[in-house]
Amino acid sequence: MNKNEFIKYLEELNIYPTVDQLNKLNKFYNLLIEWNEKINLTRIVDEKDVYLKHFYDSLTITKEIDLSKVNTLCDVGTGAGFPGIVLKIMYPNLKVTLIDSLQKRVNYLNEIIKELELTNIEAIHSRGEDYKGSFDVVTSRAVANIEKLVKYTMHLVSKDGVFIAMKGNIDNELTDSVEKVISKKYKIVKINRFRLPIEESDRSLVVMKNM
Repeated sequence: MNKNEFIKYLEELNIYPTVDQLNKLNKFYNLLIEWNEKINLTRIVDEKDVYLKHFYDSLTITKEIDLSKVNTLCDVGTGAGFPGIVLKIMYPNLKVTLIDSLQKRVNYLNEIIKELELTNIEAIHSRGEDYKGSFDVVTSRAVANIEKLVKYTMHLVSKDGVFIAMKGNIDNELTDSVEKVISKKYKIVKINRFRLPIEESDRSLVVMKNM
């Protein structure tokens, strides 16, 4: 996905990036590649692949929620900053908390925040299950299977908030037995299955609320 394609496909998500936001994403990409030589952040390094599989993919969460109307968001297991950093760049209204269990990744995230001059965003060294907080939206991308993921995240969801798990093909994980276990405590509101443009890989957004 080149940058022109990126803009085109974002418009289909009703996202219209400014020049400043596009510049921040470009700088984020360059910093990601620079830091990836120091610590293991991602195997995806080609610019076109990063724009598709990290930047665009992070923003597909907007298929299920209008982030312009959200106050607080927590990204559990953010890793290299996906989706949290990308969401903050595109939705500056968000107060974002990034949680990661490795201090070296938190150090990297703090440097990204500083270099991109982002405000109302913090990176926390913690495991999701140990962190205490309350957020309008909690999300997690490519962290753990769905059964474990709810244990790591649902305590962070506010009374009227949602957890949105960003997954590949969810069908192998969300079996009838697993769904039955989850439904004892949480409500699966919706599962949005779609494919990434260009490469056509499977994606799923699993939207959940506390009972």
